[in-house]
Amino acid sequence: MWRERALIILVFLLHLIHGEDACPSSSCGKISNISYPFRLKGDAKGCGLTGYELSCKNNIALFSLYSGTFHVQAINYNNFTIRVVDPGLQQTNCSSLPRYFFSPSNFTNSYQLIPPFHRYYRPKDSSLYQTIHWVDWYYRTEPLVYEHIVFLNCSHRVIGKLKYVDTDGCLNWESKGYIYAIAGDLIAEDFEVGCHVKLVSPTSWRGLDTNTYFYDMMHTALLYGFEHSWIPLACEGRCVDYYNCYFSSSSQTLECYNEEPLKPSWGLYVLVF
Repeated sequence: MWRERALIILVFLLHLIHGEDACPSSSCGKISNISYPFRLKGDAKGCGLTGYELSCKNNIALFSLYSGTFHVQAINYNNFTIRVVDPGLQQTNCSSLPRYFFSPSNFTNSYQLIPPFHRYYRPKDSSLYQTIHWVDWYYRTEPLVYEHIVFLNCSHRVIGKLKYVDTDGCLNWESKGYIYAIAGDLIAEDFEVGCHVKLVSPTSWRGLDTNTYFYDMMHTALLYGFEHSWIPLACEGRCVDYYNCYFSSSSQTLECYNEEPLKPSWGLYVLVF
């Protein structure tokens, strides 16, 4: 009898230590690997985190961000990103538009992966503290790609500005004027008098690196969706200094800047009665 009781307690301890590993992955449509930190609505209590809960409707995985609900395109557990797309966009309809208006401030954790301040550290072979900018170590890999597609309604045709891509033939906002789209941030020197912003939507598509594109390419970029990272969550308990944790593109793993990763402090204990 005591052996059975010891086995039950051991299984319970393993569940506490590796709770996420004890839960089978869930699936919805093309997303077949829903596992920690994510969970699917209806999964057993303790599987995944409530803030990372997906729902499944019409065989489409849905994820809520702020006031919007997006279609999940992919979950990458290797680089800790989830890619979602606005539900208002349609694959074969270039006149379809994003349902939600999003600017960088909506996604602080993903847009500003590199906080605007410096860190001070002391190399192991030096007694002097040196300054290193966060960009050089927190994400010693390329940051998440975030471009914006900015839609503008102009009272006149814009001539001589390559950034202004004509959407004629696709978009009709039932308003007077001319609809243009711009890839990337809209800076002061690009702004045209007589134009005002109608919509802003993000994309993580890596093809918007030139000014010689057409609106079809922008629509393709929007359909690709945008990435959101949970690296801050994955970094918890990884390094002595939480802020020394970063994702290495070369090793495809989380690493600790200028220190060794923490080792688990727990062990397995078999209780005998």
